[in-house]
Amino acid sequence: MRHLISLKEQTREDIIKMMYIATVIKSKRNAGEMTNYLTNQTLVMLFQKTSTRTRLSFEAGMTELGGHGIFLDSRTSQLSLTDYGDEIQAVMRFGQVLMMRALKADDVIRAASFNRIPVIDACSEKYHPAQALSDLLTMAEKSNGIENVKKITWLGVENNVSNTLMLVCAKLGIKVAIAAPEANAQSVDLELNAMAEATGNVTRTTNLEEALRDTDYVHTDTWMDMEFFENGQVKPSFQGEYERRKSTFMPFQLNANLINTCAPNAKIMHCMPCHIGYEISRDAVDHPNSVIFDQAENRMHMQKAMIMWLLEKEV
Repeated sequence: MRHLISLKEQTREDIIKMMYIATVIKSKRNAGEMTNYLTNQTLVMLFQKTSTRTRLSFEAGMTELGGHGIFLDSRTSQLSLTDYGDEIQAVMRFGQVLMMRALKADDVIRAASFNRIPVIDACSEKYHPAQALSDLLTMAEKSNGIENVKKITWLGVENNVSNTLMLVCAKLGIKVAIAAPEANAQSVDLELNAMAEATGNVTRTTNLEEALRDTDYVHTDTWMDMEFFENGQVKPSFQGEYERRKSTFMPFQLNANLINTCAPNAKIMHCMPCHIGYEISRDAVDHPNSVIFDQAENRMHMQKAMIMWLLEKEV
């Protein structure tokens, strides 16, 4: 049975196949053709943390495939009151695919281990294959084919998003420059890092000019935790860590001046939500090179393809 958890499991051919499915389905949708391949099929969407794009894209995508997405909030369910393994096995009896926005990747891995239905890690502390594959679709579109994407650059903190993006790009022969002063400790997967680095396509440097040289796309993500803030102000208990992160990461902010100076032809990408004034500036979001909102939309198109691929459906 197929699962999408870390992208460690998928081959280059698997990735290309999902890209193909996404392209076909998106083209049909744009032409006004029906794409109801999954009539009477159900996607169970289990959320252990909040979401905007993940819920919207999966639920809208499943609807457009002719199926139904059920939103299940762990906070209003009984998952915390009983044995997780028992409850998740029961949950999987009600759908054909399980998507989890999980606090811990281990919960997703355990659900997949039962092999009852395909399981998707739709964002955990270690992985975000839904984002990485969708970003690949966006880059392929903007470059008129993924073979024309030669290099990407990641700015800021290494995290769950950079993990899977790095790996999927490395598997496809795309050079990946990681310009990050540190990694989010809970996101580190040494096996994934080793797999990506073994391709010879990954470099790490804190020299921004080097990282951005000849790059086609510049990606970033938040390096401030939202629990630091209350009513727009930093909580006193987090003030020290807030100041440390500002000092550490602000030199790696994605802004218009950096793009204009070091990579004037590079497209700007951010998985959203954007935290303006921290990892990205307003003038970068609004820059002519920004493809951030196309990137957000493509979550839906690629996630349709992911579901189709998991269920071994053809287009």
